Amino acid sequence: MKILNDKVLDDQLALPEFGKRIMSVTGLIQGLSAFHDNYFNHHRELFEQLSTGQSPEVLFITCSDSRIDPCLITQAQPGELFVMRNVGNIIPAYGTVDSAEGAGIEYAVQGVGIKDIIICGHSHCGAMKGLLQIGTLSEQMPLVYDWLKRHGEATRRLVLDNYVGLEAKKLLKITIEQNILTQIRNLETYPSIRSKLHSGQLNLHAWIYEIESGTVFAYHAELRQFILLENRSFPLPDPLITSVSAPI
Repeated sequence: MKILNDKVLDDQLALPEFGKRIMSVTGLIQGLSAFHDNYFNHHRELFEQLSTGQSPEVLFITCSDSRIDPCLITQAQPGELFVMRNVGNIIPAYGTVDSAEGAGIEYAVQGVGIKDIIICGHSHCGAMKGLLQIGTLSEQMPLVYDWLKRHGEATRRLVLDNYVGLEAKKLLKITIEQNILTQIRNLETYPSIRSKLHSGQLNLHAWIYEIESGTVFAYHAELRQFILLENRSFPLPDPLITSVSAPI
């Protein structure tokens, strides 16, 4: 991954102080002009190369929440991440429903040749707050209710059955963590992913982005907990049998 130089970073970060403006459509159009005059002009050759195709190695699955920006927090340039986003960074299990998520995964793995898949949740996730109080959503946001009820119930049941009596902040943190791990398990139900995991051509990673600190935590399977991500990630082990035993 290329690291942006100081000049490019200055161009990207030359924004009004947070809270000083409301980003309207007019503001977005002004941003488009600034992008073309600054970043695009400094990377014209890159965009010419990208016009001929893409070859990212990482599929980054995260929430639709506006407070997390995969390319910003990883400092990835255009063409380096294949990104999928939805409410709650949820991946329906294979065969449960014909979904855009399933199509995106299949295309990323089979068509693009992705080598690593990251599911990245985040602190203060509104979808997970809603999952813990799902009954209150049915009237005001019936589609959100249906999405979370159908694809978040495994996480909700796990948390409510096993973490009784915790205060709300701690319970939300655990729900965010368990939801990410549930989605990792759902990923493993996809035939192309199971096959590539088995052959060592693909790795799965579970991350959490903490908004208030700007830090990322990765799940360490041996420690059975999320730990601060510093020098390397911790691919989750393939749960499948890795060798064929002799016949009994």
